[in-house]
Amino acid sequence: MAINFIWFDLGYTLVYQDREQVYVRYLAEQGVSIPQERIEEAYHLADKHFMRDYPGVLAKERDTFFQWYLGVLNHSLGLHFDLTKQYRRILEVQRELECVGWRSFPFTLPVLETLKKHSYGVGLISNWDHTARDVLERNGLLPLLDEIVISSEVGIEKPDRAIFQLALERAGISPEESLYVGDNYYDDVIGSERAGMQSYLINRFGMLGIEELDSVQLISSIQELPQRLSVSSKLSLK
Repeated sequence: MAINFIWFDLGYTLVYQDREQVYVRYLAEQGVSIPQERIEEAYHLADKHFMRDYPGVLAKERDTFFQWYLGVLNHSLGLHFDLTKQYRRILEVQRELECVGWRSFPFTLPVLETLKKHSYGVGLISNWDHTARDVLERNGLLPLLDEIVISSEVGIEKPDRAIFQLALERAGISPEESLYVGDNYYDDVIGSERAGMQSYLINRFGMLGIEELDSVQLISSIQELPQRLSVSSKLSLK
């Protein structure tokens, strides 16, 4: 059956934070120089570690886990800092560099607009706190989303099949018509496929951090979607 509705995750699928820039600045203050590419990979690996071994943690309030996260990140780079002091300074640097908050990727709006232009339904299913709709509004994403299902609003979290089923019911479509796109295999791929959807997993660095997986459809970002979907003819997935 042809795909008619595309569902998205939010963090690091549609929006991102300038966290690497902040970390580079912090390291410079400590007299440490590490190439940004290596720092980007370290963040990526930390994300995948938490997704795999501590499901749900990254969707919680930052204060509840971020010192722990920094410890994992530092360790992967061979660094050791006082985590309480580091966390406090990281927050200060974010404000100084005006890196506070979530921003849409440069390609997010054009991709969503292309999908809408070719008559695809577009929706969001996200594990997020009460700030989700503010993030969407500030980034101009609300008008492009036909359905929005947020865990904190409905009391269900991915990978529970029920949150995907709720989204399908609201949109009035079948799972066979639906594609889910996200960056967390354990929440996004497993959950959506349990509900009968097809899926794409976003992984910027090929198989890095997900070496244990096989038989998963990978893309590096949502920029690949229009070509993968053959938007001009609305064919089934390639």
